[in-house]
Amino acid sequence: MLCGLTTRWRRASDLDATQAGSGVFDPVKRCRRATVACIIASLVWGWGAPSSSWSAEFELRRVDDGVDVYVDGQLMTRYLKKSGAKPILFPLIGPTGKEMTRGYPMRPVGPKEKKDHIHHRSLWFTHGDVNGISFWHENENHGTIEHRKFLEVHGGKTGKIVATNDWIAPDGKRVCQDRRTFVFHAEPKRRWFDVEIVVTASDGEVVFGDTKEGSFGVRVAGSMRAELPDGGTIINSRGVKNKEAWGKQAEWVDYYGPVQGETVGLAILNHPSSFRFPTYWHVRTYGLFAANPFGLHHFLRDPKADGSHRLKPGESFTLRYRVVLHVGDEKEGGIPEMYRAYAAGSGKP
Repeated sequence: MLCGLTTRWRRASDLDATQAGSGVFDPVKRCRRATVACIIASLVWGWGAPSSSWSAEFELRRVDDGVDVYVDGQLMTRYLKKSGAKPILFPLIGPTGKEMTRGYPMRPVGPKEKKDHIHHRSLWFTHGDVNGISFWHENENHGTIEHRKFLEVHGGKTGKIVATNDWIAPDGKRVCQDRRTFVFHAEPKRRWFDVEIVVTASDGEVVFGDTKEGSFGVRVAGSMRAELPDGGTIINSRGVKNKEAWGKQAEWVDYYGPVQGETVGLAILNHPSSFRFPTYWHVRTYGLFAANPFGLHHFLRDPKADGSHRLKPGESFTLRYRVVLHVGDEKEGGIPEMYRAYAAGSGKP
């Protein structure tokens, strides 16, 4: 793409010289003009703010079990209305065509994947203590998040999904509701989607309890696990790496590593307007990667800390994230610059 853009600039430069009446091709001038063109092209395709020069085309296809999201004819993800006990996005396919989340348990365990934590399903939003019920786990007496309906599904220059869900207790009663908005974007070396989740106490008082088992989660590809000798790296916005990043507050976290011979990364950015920004991170070297604003007594290792949050009937809280699938590490992916651009906006998808 850069070569094509530079070539167009070169052709324009040659034409300008001819039109100026020189009639002579000057290789020095052409080289200088080409260099300027390269600089301009680099600025256009820089990895700071998302580029307005790239135009992707999204197609969203409704299917029986949810919505398939395609960008320029390639599958980016599927919104599954139910997997286990909740809606999820699976798989997440990055700009190089590689899957960047674990395939298990949606399919048999693959190479370098760990057969553990059956509730870690690609990308999801749940919590481990909602009125005393775990919606995080898939064990006895767990809660279930049931898809209610799609409010919007459409493609174009971006893709958009808006869905509502009911949080159902083991006795069948509804505990609360949520509305989830996903807006999908793409560039040659990055794909990303902005997420807004609004949780509402629709059926009485609701308490999101203090537990590390939550909330907006991803399970990265098995080969990216930071615990492997040839695996990946966890780094947050404050420079904290790997196991030391667990339980820390940060504006963003990037988890990058090898997938089928390439280094790719998955970053989650937390918008300043999000509930309890900057969030704490339940991110593990074995591949779990979750933003959790509630688990204070675990993260601070202080039994007196209380990160629970009580919603009165009709009240809501709103979470906002940007999930970025990128080439390379956090620098090559431009995550610090992208965060600054994201934070400068409203955060609304």
